Amino acid sequence: MKIQKVWILLLLYVDVLLLFLCLPLRMKDRTREIQQGNLGEKKKIALTFDDGPHEKYTKELLDGLKERGVKATFFLIGKNVEKNEELVRRMYQEGHCIGSHTYNHVKLTSLSDEKACEEVEMSNEVIERITGQKVNFIRPPYGSWNDKLECAIDMEPVLWTIDPLDWSVLNTSSVVRHVKKKAKADGIILLHDIYPTSVQAALQIVDELQEQGYQFVTIEDIPKLNHFYDKANTPPVK
Repeated sequence: MKIQKVWILLLLYVDVLLLFLCLPLRMKDRTREIQQGNLGEKKKIALTFDDGPHEKYTKELLDGLKERGVKATFFLIGKNVEKNEELVRRMYQEGHCIGSHTYNHVKLTSLSDEKACEEVEMSNEVIERITGQKVNFIRPPYGSWNDKLECAIDMEPVLWTIDPLDWSVLNTSSVVRHVKKKAKADGIILLHDIYPTSVQAALQIVDELQEQGYQFVTIEDIPKLNHFYDKANTPPVK
């Protein structure tokens, strides 16, 4: 009887010891699974594109995004929309989010309130004529925005958190490397779908970040707090 008690106590001791030894490993595995999105807790991130649509490169981008089942956000220049209505219609039909980037790509803060509103209204009109939906988001060219404009223009301004300066470097590998380094949950990636290097980079970014557990969403699914960036530490954007 005494021997049985000793064995029971010994087994309990071994169980407790194994529990304490294995617990850190289990926690480490759980952390890794969360980071990789294996527990259904994927990190959301948004791909956004300015200055389009472009007749050739936006089409290539839409093809690649459709193949991957990814939705993005496009901030369109009104005068480019008028030359590529079918592409805009396709964006809308395939579930992408469409916002304004003004009609002529102008710095809104350098204009009077009247002229600034005119630029946005002209852009919205051509987009809404195609989609039949109100345009709710705007990305001001050069990231130039202030509270005064917020009163005059009833739209939500969206800036970014990750800017690889794709329009300047024109190098696919460089853009991909920068975005991968800066990527984090609820991030907003800024690219331009008028350059072939940017389109190639965008599709590589999707492939590589998905492997890391990221889920690509439109700007509507990113917290509003992240719609702005730190101007003091961010270079100017085209």
